[in-house]
Parts: sequence; C-alpha cells; structure tokens
Amino acid sequence: MRSPLTLRAVRVGAVAAAMTVGAAGAVVSRAVAQQNQNFDAVQMDVQQVSGNVYMVVGQGGNTTVFTGPEGVLVVDTQFAPLSGKLLDAIKKLSDQPIRWIVNTHMHGDHVGGNEAIAKAGRTRAGGNVVGDIGAAATATARIIAHENVLNRLVKADPPLPSVALPTDTFFTERKDMLFNGEAIQMFHEPAAHTDGDVLIHFRRADVLSTGDLFTTTMYPFIDEANGGTIDGYIKALNHIIAITVPSNVNEGGTMVIPGHGRLSDEQGVIEYRDMVTIIRDRIREYVKRGLTLEQVKAKKPTLDFEPQYGSDTGFWTTSMFIEVIYKQMLAADPPAKTAKPAPPAKPGRK
Repeated sequence: MRSPLTLRAVRVGAVAAAMTVGAAGAVVSRAVAQQNQNFDAVQMDVQQVSGNVYMVVGQGGNTTVFTGPEGVLVVDTQFAPLSGKLLDAIKKLSDQPIRWIVNTHMHGDHVGGNEAIAKAGRTRAGGNVVGDIGAAATATARIIAHENVLNRLVKADPPLPSVALPTDTFFTERKDMLFNGEAIQMFHEPAAHTDGDVLIHFRRADVLSTGDLFTTTMYPFIDEANGGTIDGYIKALNHIIAITVPSNVNEGGTMVIPGHGRLSDEQGVIEYRDMVTIIRDRIREYVKRGLTLEQVKAKKPTLDFEPQYGSDTGFWTTSMFIEVIYKQMLAADPPAKTAKPAPPAKPGRK
C-alpha cells in the first residue's frame, strides 16, 4: 500500500481534476481528466479487508470490491481512464460477473468509471423484464445510488451516457439488500459532503465503505454547491461511529474503507470526528463574538491540525474550509442586531 503522504498527494491532485463548482462539474470529462492526470503511471493496489471484501486504491476515490458465488459488487469506480486497470484488478479477485455498482455520491473521481464497469457486467433478470426489453435487460451491471445522485448527474455537461447513470435509486433513509449471502445496508447521510452521500455496511464481513464522508488525507470537503454542510458531515461521522465496533484494545474491529487514504477503524474515525468538531466549535464561538471572517482566519482555528490535514494549494485549501464553516455558522446563528428604541407612547384620551 502507498504511504499516507503519497495517498494525500494523489487525493489532492485527483479531486482537483474531478471537481468544479455546481452540478455541471459532477463528472470530469475524459479530455480534462487525461490532460490533468498521468493515468498511465497509476497502479492498482489491492488489500483484502475482511472475508471477500477488498479495497482497491488507484487514483481518485477508493474502490470497494465484494465477491462471491452470485457475482461481484463494486462500490465507486474511480476515474474513467482507469476503468481498464480497475477491471483487471477485479478479475484477479473473481471470475464471476459484476452484478452491482454502488455510487457513494456524485463526484467524478468516484463515478467516472461507471460506464465501462457497468458494460463489463451483467444483470440477472427474467420473465416479463426480458420479454419486454430483450437482451438489454441483462447486458450491463445495475447501478445503485441515492436519488439525489441521479438528479445531479443528469445535469452534467456534457451529458453522460445513460449506461453511466444510476438505474436503481432510493430516497429513504436506508436501503437493504442480500447478495452473496451477505446483508448489505446502505444509509443516506443528508446534507453532509453532498446531499446524496451513502454509507455501505457489509454486516457479516463487518466492513463499512464511507465514500468521502470520511477520509484520512485532508479536511472534509463541504460541497455547498451540491448540498453539503458541516453539521451534516459531523452527523455522518457520528453515524459511522455508531455503526462501528472496536476490538477490546480499541483498535481493529469494524474496518472502515475511506473515500481517500488508508484503511481505518473506529478509532481513526473518532479522531477525525473530534478534529472536525473542534474546528467547527471554535469557529462558531468566534462567530458568536462577532468576529469577521478575516479575524477568524487570523485566529488560526485549524493550527494544531495543519501538519496532517492542511493545504495552501489545490482545489480545497484550509482557508476555504474555514470560510465555508464560517458562512454556515453565521447563517445558522447571526449576531443579534441592535434593537431600535421603541417609539414614545401616544398620550391616551382623557
């Protein structure tokens, strides 16, 4: 596996290429991706996490692969130009067809390979479904995501091919499925990193795939343009902690596959949650005192966490992280306005 510093550099470069503001920047185009990234040099690192659940690290978001006799389920598909390498890694893990793809959210470094990975798979169908639409009913793997992911991906410019779009969406708090004898639960985390984030829990293997609701390489990217909030992000981290169970030495236990970075466990998430919460609370207190954004930045509310998570360059800097929290704390609890004196009472009639 790559070192945390290498993974952090990959994270910043990959997401910078994938992201622009707004729904139209949901998926990076092949031309932009090729221009900004040297995908030819990327190698896929595969780590067995637990049982038949694997983490595949390339460039872009980490991919989770779950294998079994019924087929393969893939969580997140990295960048489109890496699809061939990702498929090669999957084939080394299983000779069964890819049946399902799950998208944790709508960013291009996590959904860019949807088209190629889906085309490489097959769906089980029968009866009236096959009779009505023929071979198309089984020609590709199916893609699961929260409906907000589909709502944003259909607005991508240039438009995405239909095979790259989610085929099975849900709008409830949770979606359950049984695959390869494994109970798999998907939890929607509203208004967190985006408005369509999903956690995926493989219950028997006891592995949680988080997408960008948890990373080990940078401060949380709060994508306001696509529904993200700092409070929702912290709630999602608390939900991860509620699901995970540590071993008796507070390490190991439930394994957590982050959106970017190293394989983790509950203790890693706790440390990250505490960091985010401390910074949020510091900035909220400064807002209550009436400090301006520049005054808050001068206070350096992230100083003690800068060596591990800070960045002055790239698409998501420490300054931008502070600014989005400041804006949201100010909107949630604006300073009280000075009350105007009440007009003098009119004399009553005698």
